[in-house]
Amino acid sequence: MAEQIVAGRIGMGRNASEGDRSARARTVLLALGGFLALTVLFSLTSGASDASALGLVREWLFGSSAGDAALSARDRLIIYEIRLPRVVMGALVGAALAVSGAVMQGLFRNPLADPGLIGVSAGAGLGAVSMIVLGTGALAPLSALLGAFSLPMAAFVGGLVTTLVLYQVATRRGQTSVATMLLAGIALAALAMAVTGVLIFMANDRQLRDLTFWSLGSLAGATWQKIAAVGPVIVLALAAMPFLARGLNALALGEATAGHLGIPVQRLKYTAIVGVAAAVGAAVAVSGGIGFVGIVVPHLLRLMIGPDNRYLLPASALLGSALLLLADAVSRTIVAPAELPIGIVTALAGAPFFLWILLRKRGLLDL
Repeated sequence: MAEQIVAGRIGMGRNASEGDRSARARTVLLALGGFLALTVLFSLTSGASDASALGLVREWLFGSSAGDAALSARDRLIIYEIRLPRVVMGALVGAALAVSGAVMQGLFRNPLADPGLIGVSAGAGLGAVSMIVLGTGALAPLSALLGAFSLPMAAFVGGLVTTLVLYQVATRRGQTSVATMLLAGIALAALAMAVTGVLIFMANDRQLRDLTFWSLGSLAGATWQKIAAVGPVIVLALAAMPFLARGLNALALGEATAGHLGIPVQRLKYTAIVGVAAAVGAAVAVSGGIGFVGIVVPHLLRLMIGPDNRYLLPASALLGSALLLLADAVSRTIVAPAELPIGIVTALAGAPFFLWILLRKRGLLDL
Protein backbone atom coordinates (compact mmCIF):
# COMPACT_ATOMS: atom_id res chain seq x y z
CA MET A 1 0.00 0.00 0.00
CA ALA A 2 2.78 2.41 0.91
CA GLU A 3 4.51 1.63 -2.39
CA GLN A 4 1.33 2.42 -4.31
CA ILE A 5 0.90 5.72 -2.48
CA VAL A 6 4.50 6.80 -3.14
CA ALA A 7 4.34 5.66 -6.74
CA GLY A 8 1.08 7.56 -7.17
CA ARG A 9 2.63 10.73 -5.83
CA ILE A 10 5.59 10.35 -8.15
CA GLY A 11 3.25 9.70 -11.07
CA MET A 12 1.15 12.80 -10.28
CA GLY A 13 4.22 15.01 -10.27
CA ARG A 14 5.55 13.32 -13.37
CA ASN A 15 2.30 13.79 -15.29
CA ALA A 16 2.26 17.47 -14.41
CA SER A 17 5.77 18.30 -15.52
CA GLU A 18 7.20 15.27 -17.37
CA GLY A 19 6.29 16.47 -20.84
CA ASP A 20 7.73 19.95 -20.44
CA ARG A 21 10.93 18.85 -18.68
CA SER A 22 11.47 15.87 -20.98
CA ALA A 23 11.08 17.94 -24.14
CA ARG A 24 13.47 20.56 -22.79
CA ALA A 25 15.97 17.89 -21.76
CA ARG A 26 15.93 16.27 -25.19
CA THR A 27 16.46 19.64 -26.82
CA VAL A 28 19.36 20.37 -24.50
CA LEU A 29 20.89 16.96 -25.27
CA LEU A 30 20.75 17.67 -29.01
CA ALA A 31 22.26 21.11 -28.47
CA LEU A 32 25.03 19.66 -26.32
CA GLY A 33 25.80 17.08 -29.02
CA GLY A 34 26.23 19.88 -31.56
CA PHE A 35 28.32 21.90 -29.11
CA LEU A 36 30.60 18.91 -28.53
CA ALA A 37 31.06 18.42 -32.29
CA LEU A 38 32.04 22.08 -32.72
CA THR A 39 34.40 21.85 -29.76
CA VAL A 40 36.10 18.78 -31.23
CA LEU A 41 36.64 20.62 -34.52
CA PHE A 42 37.96 23.67 -32.68
CA SER A 43 40.35 21.52 -30.65
CA LEU A 44 41.68 19.80 -33.75
CA THR A 45 42.23 23.16 -35.47
CA SER A 46 43.67 25.25 -32.65
CA GLY A 47 47.20 25.12 -31.32
CA ALA A 48 50.70 26.52 -31.71
CA SER A 49 50.99 24.84 -35.13
CA ASP A 50 49.00 26.02 -38.15
CA ALA A 51 48.01 22.47 -39.08
CA SER A 52 44.30 22.56 -39.94
CA ALA A 53 41.76 19.82 -39.46
CA LEU A 54 39.73 21.44 -42.27
CA GLY A 55 42.41 20.36 -44.71
CA LEU A 56 42.11 16.85 -43.35
CA VAL A 57 38.33 16.86 -43.86
CA ARG A 58 38.75 18.23 -47.36
CA GLU A 59 41.20 15.47 -48.20
CA TRP A 60 38.81 12.83 -46.78
CA LEU A 61 35.92 14.13 -48.90
CA PHE A 62 37.62 15.02 -52.17
CA GLY A 63 40.95 13.25 -52.06
CA SER A 64 44.33 14.86 -52.65
CA SER A 65 45.93 15.93 -55.89
CA ALA A 66 49.14 17.61 -56.88
CA GLY A 67 47.36 20.91 -57.44
CA ASP A 68 45.65 20.95 -54.05
CA ALA A 69 47.16 22.17 -50.82
CA ALA A 70 47.05 18.69 -49.34
CA LEU A 71 48.18 17.95 -45.85
CA SER A 72 51.91 17.66 -45.44
CA ALA A 73 53.52 14.82 -43.54
CA ARG A 74 54.10 17.23 -40.67
CA ASP A 75 50.42 18.21 -40.56
CA ARG A 76 49.39 14.57 -40.58
CA LEU A 77 51.70 13.84 -37.68
CA ILE A 78 50.38 16.78 -35.65
CA ILE A 79 46.72 15.98 -36.23
CA TYR A 80 46.78 12.17 -36.07
CA GLU A 81 49.43 11.60 -33.41
CA ILE A 82 49.20 14.71 -31.19
CA ARG A 83 45.86 16.51 -31.44
CA LEU A 84 43.49 13.63 -32.14
CA PRO A 85 44.66 11.48 -29.19
CA ARG A 86 44.46 14.59 -27.04
CA VAL A 87 40.88 15.25 -28.15
CA VAL A 88 39.82 11.66 -27.51
CA MET A 89 41.51 11.68 -24.11
CA GLY A 90 39.95 15.03 -23.19
CA ALA A 91 36.48 13.84 -24.16
CA LEU A 92 36.86 10.67 -22.08
CA VAL A 93 38.28 12.46 -19.03
CA GLY A 94 35.69 15.25 -19.15
CA ALA A 95 32.82 12.78 -19.42
CA ALA A 96 34.25 10.61 -16.62
CA LEU A 97 34.63 13.52 -14.19
CA ALA A 98 31.25 15.11 -14.96
CA VAL A 99 29.20 11.89 -14.86
CA SER A 100 31.00 10.76 -11.70
CA GLY A 101 30.11 14.08 -10.08
CA ALA A 102 26.45 13.69 -11.03
CA VAL A 103 26.38 10.12 -9.66
CA MET A 104 28.05 11.17 -6.40
CA GLN A 105 25.58 14.02 -5.93
CA GLY A 106 22.69 11.63 -6.48
CA LEU A 107 24.15 8.99 -4.19
CA PHE A 108 24.82 11.39 -1.32
CA ARG A 109 21.65 13.38 -2.09
CA ASN A 110 23.80 16.49 -1.86
CA PRO A 111 24.63 18.78 -4.82
CA LEU A 112 27.92 19.70 -3.12
CA ALA A 113 29.26 16.14 -3.45
CA ASP A 114 32.28 15.61 -5.69
CA PRO A 115 34.32 12.57 -6.79
CA GLY A 116 37.22 13.86 -4.72
CA LEU A 117 35.02 13.82 -1.64
CA ILE A 118 35.43 10.08 -1.03
CA GLY A 119 39.19 10.14 -1.50
CA VAL A 120 39.37 8.47 -4.93
CA SER A 121 41.24 11.39 -6.51
CA ALA A 122 43.64 11.62 -3.57
CA GLY A 123 44.31 7.86 -3.73
CA ALA A 124 44.94 7.99 -7.47
CA GLY A 125 47.22 10.98 -6.94
CA LEU A 126 49.18 9.08 -4.31
CA GLY A 127 49.69 6.21 -6.73
CA ALA A 128 50.97 8.54 -9.44
CA VAL A 129 53.25 10.47 -7.09
CA SER A 130 54.66 7.19 -5.77
CA MET A 131 55.59 6.12 -9.29
CA ILE A 132 57.13 9.50 -10.14
CA VAL A 133 59.26 9.67 -6.99
CA LEU A 134 60.05 5.96 -6.48
CA GLY A 135 60.04 4.89 -10.12
CA THR A 136 63.83 5.08 -10.24
CA GLY A 137 64.27 3.50 -6.82
CA ALA A 138 62.08 1.05 -4.94
CA LEU A 139 59.56 0.78 -7.78
CA ALA A 140 62.17 0.64 -10.56
CA PRO A 141 61.44 -3.02 -11.53
CA LEU A 142 57.72 -2.27 -11.80
CA SER A 143 58.41 0.90 -13.78
CA ALA A 144 60.68 -0.99 -16.18
CA LEU A 145 58.06 -3.75 -16.59
CA LEU A 146 55.15 -1.42 -17.35
CA GLY A 147 57.10 1.21 -19.28
CA ALA A 148 54.86 4.05 -20.49
CA PHE A 149 51.89 2.49 -18.67
CA SER A 150 53.56 2.70 -15.25
CA LEU A 151 52.12 6.11 -14.26
CA PRO A 152 48.51 5.47 -15.40
CA MET A 153 48.48 2.02 -13.81
CA ALA A 154 49.91 3.31 -10.53
CA ALA A 155 47.25 6.03 -10.34
CA PHE A 156 44.47 3.60 -11.22
CA VAL A 157 45.60 1.09 -8.60
CA GLY A 158 45.83 3.89 -6.00
CA GLY A 159 42.26 4.94 -6.67
CA LEU A 160 41.00 1.36 -6.67
CA VAL A 161 42.72 0.46 -3.39
CA THR A 162 41.34 3.59 -1.75
CA THR A 163 37.83 2.66 -2.89
CA LEU A 164 38.10 -0.91 -1.60
CA VAL A 165 39.34 0.27 1.80
CA LEU A 166 36.58 2.86 1.93
CA TYR A 167 33.92 0.30 1.11
CA GLN A 168 35.17 -2.10 3.76
CA VAL A 169 35.18 0.62 6.42
CA ALA A 170 31.69 1.88 5.54
CA THR A 171 30.06 -1.57 5.19
CA ARG A 172 28.77 -3.47 8.19
CA ARG A 173 26.57 -6.56 8.10
CA GLY A 174 26.06 -6.14 4.39
CA GLN A 175 24.85 -2.53 4.68
CA THR A 176 26.86 0.47 3.52
CA SER A 177 26.42 3.71 5.44
CA VAL A 178 26.65 6.78 3.19
CA ALA A 179 27.49 9.02 6.16
CA THR A 180 30.30 6.70 7.28
CA MET A 181 31.52 6.52 3.70
CA LEU A 182 31.68 10.30 3.52
CA LEU A 183 33.61 10.65 6.78
CA ALA A 184 35.93 7.76 5.93
CA GLY A 185 36.55 9.27 2.51
CA ILE A 186 37.62 12.55 4.07
CA ALA A 187 39.96 10.70 6.45
CA LEU A 188 41.46 8.57 3.67
CA ALA A 189 41.94 11.64 1.48
CA ALA A 190 43.79 13.38 4.31
CA LEU A 191 45.97 10.31 4.85
CA ALA A 192 46.75 10.04 1.14
CA MET A 193 47.65 13.73 1.00
CA ALA A 194 49.95 13.31 4.01
CA VAL A 195 51.81 10.41 2.41
CA THR A 196 51.95 12.38 -0.84
CA GLY A 197 53.54 15.24 1.10
CA VAL A 198 56.22 12.88 2.44
CA LEU A 199 57.00 11.70 -1.09
CA ILE A 200 57.18 15.27 -2.36
CA PHE A 201 59.65 16.04 0.44
CA MET A 202 61.79 13.13 -0.81
CA ALA A 203 61.65 14.19 -4.49
CA ASN A 204 64.54 15.79 -6.36
CA ASP A 205 64.29 18.93 -8.50
CA ARG A 206 63.36 17.12 -11.72
CA GLN A 207 60.70 15.05 -9.96
CA LEU A 208 59.31 18.16 -8.29
CA ARG A 209 58.81 19.79 -11.68
CA ASP A 210 57.02 16.67 -12.94
CA LEU A 211 54.87 16.55 -9.81
CA THR A 212 53.93 20.22 -10.05
CA PHE A 213 52.88 19.97 -13.68
CA TRP A 214 51.00 16.69 -13.12
CA SER A 215 49.14 18.00 -10.05
CA LEU A 216 47.82 20.97 -12.06
CA GLY A 217 46.39 18.69 -14.72
CA SER A 218 47.26 18.36 -18.38
CA LEU A 219 46.40 16.38 -21.49
CA ALA A 220 49.83 16.97 -23.03
CA GLY A 221 50.92 13.37 -22.55
CA ALA A 222 47.94 11.87 -24.40
CA THR A 223 48.90 9.02 -26.70
CA TRP A 224 47.04 6.19 -28.37
CA GLN A 225 48.81 3.79 -26.00
CA LYS A 226 47.46 5.55 -22.93
CA ILE A 227 44.00 5.67 -24.46
CA ALA A 228 44.20 1.92 -25.03
CA ALA A 229 45.19 1.46 -21.38
CA VAL A 230 42.50 3.55 -19.66
CA GLY A 231 39.92 4.13 -22.38
CA PRO A 232 38.11 0.78 -21.98
CA VAL A 233 37.86 1.32 -18.21
CA ILE A 234 36.30 4.77 -18.62
CA VAL A 235 33.96 3.64 -21.43
CA LEU A 236 32.70 0.65 -19.43
CA ALA A 237 32.13 2.80 -16.35
CA LEU A 238 30.27 5.44 -18.36
CA ALA A 239 28.18 2.78 -20.11
CA ALA A 240 27.09 1.33 -16.77
CA MET A 241 26.17 4.58 -15.03
CA PRO A 242 22.97 5.40 -17.02
CA PHE A 243 21.50 2.16 -15.65
CA LEU A 244 21.74 3.76 -12.19
CA ALA A 245 19.46 6.67 -13.16
CA ARG A 246 16.18 5.11 -11.98
CA GLY A 247 17.71 4.06 -8.68
CA LEU A 248 19.28 7.49 -8.08
CA ASN A 249 15.94 9.16 -8.79
CA ALA A 250 14.24 6.93 -6.22
CA LEU A 251 17.08 7.42 -3.75
CA ALA A 252 16.26 11.13 -3.68
CA LEU A 253 13.14 10.17 -1.73
CA GLY A 254 15.22 8.40 0.92
CA GLU A 255 16.73 4.94 1.24
CA ALA A 256 13.66 3.44 2.92
CA THR A 257 11.30 4.73 0.25
CA ALA A 258 13.64 3.60 -2.52
CA GLY A 259 13.69 0.13 -0.99
CA HIS A 260 9.89 0.04 -0.86
CA LEU A 261 9.82 0.97 -4.56
CA GLY A 262 11.86 -2.13 -5.35
CA ILE A 263 15.28 -0.51 -5.73
CA PRO A 264 18.17 -2.72 -4.53
CA VAL A 265 19.72 0.10 -2.52
CA GLN A 266 22.83 -1.78 -1.36
CA ARG A 267 23.67 -2.96 -4.85
CA LEU A 268 23.05 0.54 -6.16
CA LYS A 269 25.55 2.01 -3.69
CA TYR A 270 28.16 -0.62 -4.50
CA THR A 271 27.79 -0.20 -8.27
CA ALA A 272 27.90 3.58 -8.04
CA ILE A 273 31.04 3.62 -5.88
CA VAL A 274 32.89 1.10 -8.04
CA GLY A 275 31.87 2.92 -11.22
CA VAL A 276 33.01 6.28 -9.88
CA ALA A 277 36.27 4.79 -8.63
CA ALA A 278 37.02 3.22 -12.00
CA ALA A 279 36.14 6.32 -14.01
CA VAL A 280 37.86 8.87 -11.78
CA GLY A 281 40.90 6.67 -11.11
CA ALA A 282 41.47 6.13 -14.81
CA ALA A 283 40.88 9.80 -15.59
CA VAL A 284 43.26 11.08 -12.92
CA ALA A 285 45.82 8.52 -14.07
CA VAL A 286 46.23 10.15 -17.47
CA SER A 287 45.30 13.77 -16.83
CA GLY A 288 46.39 14.58 -13.29
CA GLY A 289 44.35 16.79 -11.00
CA ILE A 290 41.58 18.64 -12.84
CA GLY A 291 39.10 20.29 -10.51
CA PHE A 292 35.58 21.73 -10.67
CA VAL A 293 34.39 19.70 -13.68
CA GLY A 294 32.68 17.10 -11.50
CA ILE A 295 30.84 19.65 -9.39
CA VAL A 296 30.10 22.53 -11.79
CA VAL A 297 28.79 20.58 -14.80
CA PRO A 298 25.98 18.72 -12.94
CA HIS A 299 25.03 21.98 -11.19
CA LEU A 300 24.71 23.86 -14.45
CA LEU A 301 22.68 21.11 -16.08
CA ARG A 302 20.42 20.71 -13.05
CA LEU A 303 19.47 24.37 -13.45
CA MET A 304 18.73 23.80 -17.14
CA ILE A 305 16.95 20.43 -17.28
CA GLY A 306 16.15 19.52 -13.68
CA PRO A 307 17.37 16.67 -11.46
CA ASP A 308 16.10 13.69 -13.48
CA ASN A 309 19.17 11.45 -13.80
CA ARG A 310 17.82 9.82 -16.95
CA TYR A 311 18.76 13.03 -18.75
CA LEU A 312 21.26 14.49 -16.30
CA LEU A 313 23.83 11.69 -16.70
CA PRO A 314 24.11 11.70 -20.53
CA ALA A 315 23.95 15.49 -20.57
CA SER A 316 26.79 15.61 -18.03
CA ALA A 317 28.90 13.36 -20.28
CA LEU A 318 28.38 15.63 -23.30
CA LEU A 319 28.91 18.92 -21.48
CA GLY A 320 31.85 17.62 -19.44
CA SER A 321 33.63 16.48 -22.60
CA ALA A 322 32.93 19.74 -24.42
CA LEU A 323 34.01 22.00 -21.55
CA LEU A 324 37.23 20.08 -20.90
CA LEU A 325 38.13 20.17 -24.61
CA LEU A 326 37.41 23.89 -24.67
CA ALA A 327 39.57 24.44 -21.58
CA ASP A 328 42.35 22.38 -23.16
CA ALA A 329 42.19 24.43 -26.36
CA VAL A 330 42.45 27.62 -24.30
CA SER A 331 45.39 26.23 -22.33
CA ARG A 332 47.23 25.47 -25.60
CA THR A 333 46.66 28.84 -27.22
CA ILE A 334 46.54 31.48 -24.48
CA VAL A 335 50.33 31.39 -23.88
CA ALA A 336 51.41 29.69 -27.14
CA PRO A 337 53.87 28.19 -27.92
CA ALA A 338 53.98 27.34 -24.19
CA GLU A 339 51.10 25.52 -22.51
CA LEU A 340 49.12 26.48 -19.43
CA PRO A 341 48.11 23.55 -17.16
CA ILE A 342 44.47 22.75 -17.80
CA GLY A 343 43.68 22.59 -14.08
CA ILE A 344 44.40 26.32 -13.83
CA VAL A 345 41.93 27.05 -16.63
CA THR A 346 39.15 24.94 -15.10
CA ALA A 347 39.74 26.51 -11.67
CA LEU A 348 39.70 30.07 -13.06
CA ALA A 349 36.41 29.35 -14.83
CA GLY A 350 34.81 26.99 -12.32
CA ALA A 351 35.47 28.77 -9.03
CA PRO A 352 33.74 32.07 -9.97
CA PHE A 353 30.82 30.13 -11.45
CA PHE A 354 30.45 28.09 -8.28
CA LEU A 355 30.56 31.22 -6.14
CA TRP A 356 27.92 32.78 -8.41
CA ILE A 357 25.65 29.79 -7.81
CA LEU A 358 26.09 30.10 -4.05
CA LEU A 359 25.36 33.83 -4.06
CA ARG A 360 22.47 33.55 -6.53
CA LYS A 361 20.60 30.85 -4.69
CA ARG A 362 21.19 30.52 -0.97
CA GLY A 363 18.93 27.46 -0.89
CA LEU A 364 21.43 25.49 -2.98
CA LEU A 365 20.92 22.23 -1.10
CA ASP A 366 17.28 22.18 -2.18
CA LEU A 367 18.15 21.83 -5.88
